[in-house]
Amino acid sequence: MAGSSHGHTPAAWTGVTIAFIGFCISGVFMVAANVPGVVGGFVVILLGGGVGLAMKAAGMGMPKESPELVRARNAAANKQVNMRSEDIKAQLLAGTHTAPAAHGVTSEAQPQTV
Repeated sequence: MAGSSHGHTPAAWTGVTIAFIGFCISGVFMVAANVPGVVGGFVVILLGGGVGLAMKAAGMGMPKESPELVRARNAAANKQVNMRSEDIKAQLLAGTHTAPAAHGVTSEAQPQTV
């Protein structure tokens, strides 16, 4: 998801910031054993979600991806994978490909001591 900038919108940042403030309010009042304060913090958390949804509806959120965009992205990814595998095949045929070493594995047999 990081490649798609998931959540990097004004709607997401605002909603999460308000919800975080509500979480902090609830935490402080929970330690102080003040039930109305805890409930008030929960209300602020829900308000953050509502503000985020309202801002998304107003166009400040991330638009949904069209099916054409999804198909194009998948086709590009498949092309990259195919190109990489063709490069490896060519290197293997030429004898220049070296496989990455696995963690702790060497090319020589090492006697193990217990």
